[in-house]
This record gives sequence, structure tokens and C-alpha cells, in this order.
Amino acid sequence: MTRDAPLIAILDDEPEIRRLLASALEDAGFRTASFARATEFEAGLRRMTPDACLIDLGLPDRDGLALVHRLATQSGTTVIIISGRAQVQDRVTGLELGADDYVIKPFDPAEVVARIRARLRKPAREAARGGQSARFAGWTADFDRYALTAPDGTDTPMSHAESELLRIFLDSPRRLITRAQMLEQVGGTAGDSFDRAMDVRVSRLRTKLGEDPKNPRLIKTIYGAGYIFLSEVAWS
Repeated sequence: MTRDAPLIAILDDEPEIRRLLASALEDAGFRTASFARATEFEAGLRRMTPDACLIDLGLPDRDGLALVHRLATQSGTTVIIISGRAQVQDRVTGLELGADDYVIKPFDPAEVVARIRARLRKPAREAARGGQSARFAGWTADFDRYALTAPDGTDTPMSHAESELLRIFLDSPRRLITRAQMLEQVGGTAGDSFDRAMDVRVSRLRTKLGEDPKNPRLIKTIYGAGYIFLSEVAWS
């Protein structure tokens, strides 16, 4: 394992889960840092910058969902929830709050490794395309800072998941984006929970872009088909 291997932070109060995940990830060539409590994890973040975080929701000292939301909106790191909460609403809530993926316990460690690899390949592909800033309709999206700048200069932060979805739109302006294409690019599991999570992310983007929910100008819904982003886009 090299010193520049991606670092994965694991936050789970169950020692066996931490050992299982750390062993699978290290065998796959990742570095790991494991924590049993949110306070330890947050102290660790002041010393390191993980490439991805695996977060259990049932923490003894903090609300896991609140932690996920803060990480997603403030750090820009990839956040994957690992939880025994299997209800559809739990999965939707986690994705709504900015998580990039949701893995239900019990899980196959190989699947978790594969999901992390898929997530970490995306920034490399985006860097290869060039252009981490886009201008459209008076707005600027800065994907390095995970921020939207309004025409009046006001900055609004985006979660990693929101920026991922916005980039899909900006990469294909004035073209239909189907749910199948979203699933392929964003990842996840097809079904109602994915569809609802995408609808919520689109709604959040519209709010941040100051859209009229009854008559959005930029992100149009094509019922039964998907979405179209209606603006010219300039990358830099």
C-alpha cells in the first residue's frame, strides 16, 4: 500500500464492522482510519482529509444524519452511509441530506469496495475533461469549491451529491437527461427510493438557483422521460 493511496474514514460503533471494512479496503489497496464515536471522527478530520467517509447512522454520541449532512455540505468529500436502517424512507432521507450512497447492513465488503472505487473514479474523469467552473444564465458553478455564485455575487454551498447532479445537467445542456442516465452517472440502485432522491435533489438545485417551483426556467421536467437543462453553458 502506497502513502498516496486513497484514504477512507470509517465511523461505526461496532468493532467487528470496523475491522471487516478496514480489512477489505486495505486488501484492495486503500488506506483506512477507523473511529467508534463521532467526536473522535471529527477530531480526526482536523488532522486528515479522507477521500471518502463510511458513516453509520446509529452512533452513541451524535445524530448520524446531521453529521452526514454537515460532511456533504461543508467538506465536499464522498459520503456513503452504512446502516441497518433498511426502510425506503431512511434511504431517501440519507440521500436527500447529501449522502452519495446508502449501503444496508448486513453487506458484502466487496460491494462496499466496488462502490467506493466507482465514486473515486468520478473526480478523475472530471479532471481529465478539464474545466471545474461553469457559467450559465448569470450563475457560476465552482466544482472545486462546491459553490454556486448568483448573478448578484452571493455564494451558496452545494453538497457533493448536488454538485454531481448539476454537473450532469451542465455537461449536456438542452438535451434530455433520463433517469437511466442519472442512475448510470450518479450510481445507486434503481427503484422508487432512487427516483424520489433524484427528484428531491433536483428540487434543492432549483431552490438554490432561485427557480419558480411552478415554472422553472433552467431545469425543466419532461414528465415520464426525465429533465432538460435550458441554458447555454461556458466552461473554464
